[in-house]
Amino acid sequence: MDFTRDESQDAVAEVVVSLLERDSARDAALWPIIADSGLLAVPLPERFGGDDMGLLEVGAMLTELARAAAQAPALVTLGFGVLPLKAVGLPDALAEKVFPAVAEGAVLTAALHEPGSPFTVKPETTAVTDGATVRVTGRKVAVPYADTARWMLVPTDSGIAVVDGDAVGITRTASPTSDGVPEFSLQLDQVVIPAEQLLPGGLTELHRFALASLGAVADGLLAGVVSLTAEHVRTRQQFGRPLAEFQAVAQQIADVYVASRTLHAAACSATWALAQDEQGAEHLERIDDDLDVLAYTVAAELPAAMQKCHHLHGGLGVDITHPLHRYYSQAKDIARWLGGESFRLDRLGARCSSN
Repeated sequence: MDFTRDESQDAVAEVVVSLLERDSARDAALWPIIADSGLLAVPLPERFGGDDMGLLEVGAMLTELARAAAQAPALVTLGFGVLPLKAVGLPDALAEKVFPAVAEGAVLTAALHEPGSPFTVKPETTAVTDGATVRVTGRKVAVPYADTARWMLVPTDSGIAVVDGDAVGITRTASPTSDGVPEFSLQLDQVVIPAEQLLPGGLTELHRFALASLGAVADGLLAGVVSLTAEHVRTRQQFGRPLAEFQAVAQQIADVYVASRTLHAAACSATWALAQDEQGAEHLERIDDDLDVLAYTVAAELPAAMQKCHHLHGGLGVDITHPLHRYYSQAKDIARWLGGESFRLDRLGARCSSN
């Protein structure tokens, strides 16, 4: 296996870097700029004007956006939306609606969690077929961008429901986040969708691509904050010397660097495995092993590393106008979406004991 980026991944990363160098926006204002750049077409099928690339290219894009702590809905639209939909397969009529809209900037999102059940594997949300329609009922929590999403992927007891964002019967309740990204709890009450928008199965694929995409973002966030903090301790003077010359400071930034490289290796391994075309049971088990290791590594190491960087910035770290805030706040929300360190350790332990 070779985790080195190939030409297509490098090309996508270079477009992102160039875009971020030209424009200072790092919030929702960046989204239309990303759409205009053509980046959203990277994973779309060729028949819809896309480049038909996959997880490795999308992962490179998400990592570079995260390296600059950009807060745009690329993660949810591509990682939680387009990639799982391509893997599961869409009916032609639905694909013709969804994919061209994404290229123009439509937002997708996914309702991955139910109350008390992050990345729920047995959804209690129901989907009842009624002739040519399906009625979806249930409750979801921590759904990002649910206020602006054109479509939402909603796991149910009968498959993945692709729900129109403006469908009748959806009640949204805003929930607080660290990074300020809009997030909502959803109550779906007999929400009607066409029968072809209920995709049988697909939950495993949705979870796999969501975890891999979160890992790519976490990798970029930690790499970005390491660079930011290293520059700070190199140039910040204390007692007439750069902070980096103090042994305690050097040890702490070294610890963060080690955590960054560890997370990078876990993210690359999981992403590479999922991107392969192999479908044998042994390979699928390797994918899930790698993703569980990645999820635990992110939940355990990312917030702790961010806390060390916060400490090394001193008083600057509490200033929300300082770039550090964007990294730290996104890291906290990612760890929360994953269910936290203890939850991920339990999942990883269960996998180890089952093997």
